[in-house]
Amino acid sequence: MTDDIGYQALTQAAMRGVMKEALKVAESPNGLPGDHHFYITFRTKAPGVKLAEALVQKFPDEMTIVIQHQYWDLEVHERHFELVLQFSGIPQHLHIPYSAVNRFVDPSVNFGLGFEEVDAEAHDPLDVATDDDQAGDADLDAGDDDESRPASDGTVVSLDAFRRK
Repeated sequence: MTDDIGYQALTQAAMRGVMKEALKVAESPNGLPGDHHFYITFRTKAPGVKLAEALVQKFPDEMTIVIQHQYWDLEVHERHFELVLQFSGIPQHLHIPYSAVNRFVDPSVNFGLGFEEVDAEAHDPLDVATDDDQAGDADLDAGDDDESRPASDGTVVSLDAFRRK
C-alpha cells in the first residue's frame, strides 16, 4: 500500500515544529523559564551546517550542544537556528538546519524527540519558504534545497522511549 498522503513526512515536520517553537522560547529576552534546558544532537557534516572547522574535526559525525545558561545571539529561523556557544572559552557561531538535528531533549520535564535523517530526494509538502526565510537563507537555497525535508521512507517513529512512566 502506498502512502500518498505522506504521513511520515508530516509527522517529522510536526516534530521539528515542536523543536522550533521550544527554541523560540529560548530566544526570548528572558531566556528559558525555570529549569528548562535543551540537549540538541546534530550531524556536523549535514548540508547547511556551519561551524568552525576545529569543531568538525573534534566532532566528525555528530555533536550535542546544551542550551541552558550560557548561549548568545540565538536566532530561530524557518529552516535553521543560529547561536553562539563557548568551546574552551572561545565563542563559536553555529548555524544548524533543523534537518541536521537527530535528537532534541529537555531533561527538566523528561521530554525528547528523535528525528530520522533527512532524505535529500524527499519532498516535504510543508516546506514553503517565507519571504523572510528566503532573504535570510539565500546562501543556503543555492545548493542545499533539502533542508527541513523529512524522510518519507514509511518508517514509524515510536515515542514510547520519551514518555513519562
